[in-house]
Amino acid sequence: MKQQTAVPQDPAEFSIKTIILPLLAIIVGMIMVILDSTVVNVAIPNLVQYFETDLKTIQWTVTGYTLALSAVIPLAGWLTDRFGAKRVFLFTIAMFTLGSVLCSIAQSPEQLIIYRIIQGLGGGMVAPIGMAMVFRLAPPERRGSIMGMLGIPMLLAPALGPVLSGWFIESFSWHWIFLINLPIGIAAFILCIKFLPDTDRGRTPALDLLGMILAPIAFSMLAYGVSEGGTSWTSATTLTGVIVGGVALILFVIVELRHKNPLLELRVFKSSDFTRGIILAWVSQVALFGAMILIPLYLQQIKGYTALETGLILLPQALASGVGMPLGGRLFDKIGARPLAFVGLGIISGALFILSSITAETGLGLIILSLVMMGLGMGFSMMPLNTHVLNAAPRKLVGRVTPLTAAAQQVVVSFAVAGLTGFLTSHIASNTAGATDATSVVNGLVAGFNDTFFLAACIALFGCLLSLILRKPKRMEEESLQSGDQPDPAMMMGH
Repeated sequence: MKQQTAVPQDPAEFSIKTIILPLLAIIVGMIMVILDSTVVNVAIPNLVQYFETDLKTIQWTVTGYTLALSAVIPLAGWLTDRFGAKRVFLFTIAMFTLGSVLCSIAQSPEQLIIYRIIQGLGGGMVAPIGMAMVFRLAPPERRGSIMGMLGIPMLLAPALGPVLSGWFIESFSWHWIFLINLPIGIAAFILCIKFLPDTDRGRTPALDLLGMILAPIAFSMLAYGVSEGGTSWTSATTLTGVIVGGVALILFVIVELRHKNPLLELRVFKSSDFTRGIILAWVSQVALFGAMILIPLYLQQIKGYTALETGLILLPQALASGVGMPLGGRLFDKIGARPLAFVGLGIISGALFILSSITAETGLGLIILSLVMMGLGMGFSMMPLNTHVLNAAPRKLVGRVTPLTAAAQQVVVSFAVAGLTGFLTSHIASNTAGATDATSVVNGLVAGFNDTFFLAACIALFGCLLSLILRKPKRMEEESLQSGDQPDPAMMMGH
């Protein structure tokens, strides 16, 4: 984020008032989508109970949503070149709002999963297109301060999402966590129509149709296989998911490497520094985001907290992340990514090891301490890792890095959610088998959560050790940025 520091001298002819209304239109649309990424976690226990189903089924409301996000993020650039940024942004807001309304009237888990996928297909492009539009609206010498305004709702939304979700569930019903998007979506749509400027369309490159087909098949089938693997890695369903997904993934890689304008620019992995950085980012995302879906479950199912109380308990984690992020950004320029990733992932692994030893009688103070540690660890490590990955990309491919990293993060999160919930479900089943009284059942549930937190802690510890292989990215003397290749650093903000 340091790469876009504003020049101190402001041009006299520019005033923030000239772009405040377009900026407001974009922020309203973006905050709606960012909020929705956090509200469902708190609602999962209620959804399991309401639909009388199991956790492995309901977790697909998260997995399907994140896979849908990953499918459309790489298309944002092509669609804006083809149809114009304003038109595509309006369409995505409308689609996300429609998906939200459909979610609020879902009558079965299967319907809710399908409607969440519609939501994801709309929401995936809101952030990248919105950021790119703000980046164009702001003059170069004011981009730092104006993009900083975008950072405010991006930090507030994860903090407010669980609290709002808990309040809606407790005061009304889970339907309202989706239905509230209707008035917000309508307001965003009207503001965008009225205040967003029409943008010129760019030259439209050839669309990678085969990549578009293979990617969702590969990632969804692999996520399904990972989910079923939590129960048994040798079952027919697990093997089907892993084999079909694996074959589709291999074909996808071959197609992407041969296509002139690939959906995802995989050639960037030829840089060993980039590869080290992004693998470490994936490991940390599996540990962090996988565990984040478990904590609301633990608080409500084991500790007996309400949805609103759960949202309030989760608030310190988001606030700690908001404190750690700017600190990590400042320290990155001075000491680089390796020490920050080592410390951040070390803190996360410590927090998860604490959670792996808690019992039904553990006090709330220790749980909140663990959440604060996770938030700080995330703040210290995520932004430096994202910036390191951007810096490590070959200069001629750097403009294609943000779609790759954004899409890959959603895929990794979907794998983490599917894998850890499958692991949790199977371990709860084995630990409660033969339980004849309430105490034995509770102890079995706690043991299942402990095992899963311990697995997440081991993954985070592996990432902590893996961070030691990071190094300052090498720069080839002959590499230089072309005028059109400069990446938008703000695109990394949502990671």
